[in-house]
Amino acid sequence: MNDRSTPETPIDTKHTTCCIVGGGPAGAVLALLLARQGVATTLLELHRDFDREFRGDTLHPSVMEIMERLGLAEPLLELPHTQLRRIQIQTETGMVTMADFSRLRTKYPYITLLPQVKFLEFIIAEAKRYPHFELVMGANAQELVEEDGKVCGVRYRGHGGWHEVRSSLTVGADGRFSRLRQLSGFTAVATSPPMDILWFRVSRQADDPEGVGLLARARGGRLLAIIDRRDYWQLGYVIVKGSYQALRDAGIEGLRASIAELAPEFADRTDELQDWSQISLLSVKSDRLTRWYCPGLLLIGDAAHIMSPVGGVGINYAIQDAVVAANVLAAPLKGDRLTVADLAKVQRQRELPTRVIQTAQTFIQKRIIATALDGDRTLSPPAFLRLPVLRDVPANLIGFGIRRVYPQL
Repeated sequence: MNDRSTPETPIDTKHTTCCIVGGGPAGAVLALLLARQGVATTLLELHRDFDREFRGDTLHPSVMEIMERLGLAEPLLELPHTQLRRIQIQTETGMVTMADFSRLRTKYPYITLLPQVKFLEFIIAEAKRYPHFELVMGANAQELVEEDGKVCGVRYRGHGGWHEVRSSLTVGADGRFSRLRQLSGFTAVATSPPMDILWFRVSRQADDPEGVGLLARARGGRLLAIIDRRDYWQLGYVIVKGSYQALRDAGIEGLRASIAELAPEFADRTDELQDWSQISLLSVKSDRLTRWYCPGLLLIGDAAHIMSPVGGVGINYAIQDAVVAANVLAAPLKGDRLTVADLAKVQRQRELPTRVIQTAQTFIQKRIIATALDGDRTLSPPAFLRLPVLRDVPANLIGFGIRRVYPQL
């Protein structure tokens, strides 16, 4: 840990059993699961609402089965959503199905596309039913409270000054730009994805097709992802890492022309893109910490392992982290007997699935995406996709990982 000092004396100090920093999917689900089991839990969220542009919103079958165990799947599916049953890439030589979820042995053989803000509001509303849950919005966690080599809570800024939360366990679930990861000083093992993504939207028209799900178009060294969002089309324009500034310097007209060539059905609405402020740049990154914990502190989700957007697995692995953390830690927290060995057990159960999926993502990025972005090479499907015995492997790996995770009730 690094030496730190607090600029001001906290206005107040509160005590709880578990303080979770970050109200994304990992933090919200962990807070719900702990509160359900009677663990006093405080959730600190930096922003004052959950509405963020182009946040991941793919709930895989693994998450839907978790929701079903909690009795929440059916009410969740009552929210407006779309269902993605296949991931396909249309190349110059034909259509390639990368994953077919409709073949999975599950009640939910699809990816549920639900705006993350709606999912988080749904989970938080459920958590508020339990008296052991507390939510603080607008809480900017800045400092770890440490005593005798152990993390004992956090200090956050907001609501008129500095505040302090003392806890038996502090959980960093604050995403890919994690403040708690930075403060912890933990070491990360990084990979180097060959891409960045420009996210933007175009309008839906009355005669547009339904049920497209996710379709990628690869042609001439360019790659465009098309996602059906019911009310609009979300587009992801994949570029070689580091090439954004050159693309921007060339003018937005060039981007519009490229989109129209890759997706002629949207040629009549590319002029909706008038300014670069309408486009969000996702700098793709992938890494994982060698150690996720120290006395009194645990990191989960993107705070512990930043995921590439390939396969849209980030939310699902974050939620699975939360489920395992709740399964392992609820009883020790309630009994005031939490040990470092308990925290190590969480990492031990989640590290191998994380390594496997990141290895798969790296393969896809190097074998498929890098080829699609190379104008001198023609994209062809990996040979294993042509073998019936292996064709369901990608869908199972994306949908569930190497093992299914369920909450203890």
